[in-house]
Amino acid sequence: MPSCDTIIVGGGSNGLACATRLAQSGAKVLVLEAAPTPGGGAATREFAPFYHASALAHLLHMLDPRVVEGMDLARHGLSYAATGLATTSLSATGNHLVLEGAVGARLVGDLPDSERVAWATLRQKLLTFVGVLAPFRAMAAPRIAAGVGNELFKLARLGLQLRAIGRDDFREFLRMILINVADVLEDDLTDDRLRGALAFDTVLGAWLGPRSPNSLILLLNRLAGEAAGQTAALALPKGGMGAVAAAMTRAATGAGVTLRCNARVARIVIADDQVTGVVLQGGAAIMARRVVSGIHPQTTFLNLVGARELDTGFVRRVRAIRSRGGAAKLHLALTGTPDFHGANLRSRLVIAPSVRAVEAAFNAVKYGEVPARPVLEIVIASAFEAGHAPEGHHVLSAIVQFAPHAPKAGLDAARAEMLANTLAVLEDHAPGINSLIKHAEFLMPQDIEATYGMVGGNWHHGELAVEQMLFLRPVIGAAQYSTPIPGLWLCSAGTHPGGGISGASGWNAAGRILGVAGAA
Repeated sequence: MPSCDTIIVGGGSNGLACATRLAQSGAKVLVLEAAPTPGGGAATREFAPFYHASALAHLLHMLDPRVVEGMDLARHGLSYAATGLATTSLSATGNHLVLEGAVGARLVGDLPDSERVAWATLRQKLLTFVGVLAPFRAMAAPRIAAGVGNELFKLARLGLQLRAIGRDDFREFLRMILINVADVLEDDLTDDRLRGALAFDTVLGAWLGPRSPNSLILLLNRLAGEAAGQTAALALPKGGMGAVAAAMTRAATGAGVTLRCNARVARIVIADDQVTGVVLQGGAAIMARRVVSGIHPQTTFLNLVGARELDTGFVRRVRAIRSRGGAAKLHLALTGTPDFHGANLRSRLVIAPSVRAVEAAFNAVKYGEVPARPVLEIVIASAFEAGHAPEGHHVLSAIVQFAPHAPKAGLDAARAEMLANTLAVLEDHAPGINSLIKHAEFLMPQDIEATYGMVGGNWHHGELAVEQMLFLRPVIGAAQYSTPIPGLWLCSAGTHPGGGISGASGWNAAGRILGVAGAA
């Protein structure tokens, strides 16, 4: 019967990051991936003959610099078609607003000086708060208890940094941290294009609208990911997101990791209250003294481990994890070049006309309905480099919000209505684009769950919300990557600090495992 030191369940970005760091320490690591290729949400695929798109994530905006350096991804083939992408907040009239530089440092468009000053002031305030929060991404979530393995030196240093921002900023931080982003934007800014783009970025991938309580913290979390020392924030990898997965795979195997694809784990084996290995679909058993799950915590505990191996209260908390996905994915094969009223196609394009428009899109899905006017993030990778589409043709990839988690009209009807409404919005902003469509693919959250195993279609493996962050992520009792079962660890996006193609959760988990094991 084969055996190894560590089995990683799931070969997504976090699983590969965790596996590599453990292997670099000398562990014998086996990664088991259910799909034919590793990478999870970081994948490039042919969705129509000769048209290739990044299947889920289509931009890098928070790839952890520790992962980039620790896995030496540049040496393993990761390069960029573009970095530091500008964001164009599209207008149906052509009066676009462009946010250039880090976190929109420069605004290009028709704006009064007073609005530029107001944005500069708000931006600086947000970045001050981000400076407090960003270091938390690089450590295990602290727990409010004694003797639970908190990184006390790091926490003390962060406490000093918090005090260093000054009394007035600290009071403002406490005032703002748990309020909704709409109030902040409407109090401080007047331009709908700017407010709409910021509101959209706040709720991207989340199950809440800009007026939902505690939504501002999600904007700070996003900015913290982008500001954590990255040189390639808002970047487009050459060859699409599959290039990220390929580079991480090469780095992992180069470190000595064994990777098996088409290897779906059916059960994590527990004997005498201790992990002893896994059983694959088909019945093959593999022994290991440690199993690290890079998949959704609910799938891990409820399906692979089983409720009978866990405390009743813990099972109740796991079942209560909210994992509603509200983001759909659109791919269009276009026979020509779309014209968004002169907007630069070599930028990130956002259709979110106002805070009100973003909120209205969310209001519909709360009742199982389809929004009449979805809001979108658009990337046209073929405008940056060849190879995504035939010459003269293009591929449009869009994240569409919001999609109903439980559509009243049924999944097929909701998908068709979502596609029609999305194409209508695109036609308003790029007249004639519908006549260029050769093929359209629209993935609802339910399709994302079925294909990628993300419960609810939520790419964070559990909603990012204040009550599911830090020491509450994924649940109390499993918030520092360890679990109640000795030898079972977690490393997925369902752990701190959350989703996105970052590798941060996996890297942190490996560090925690090595620290507990007493390894170097």
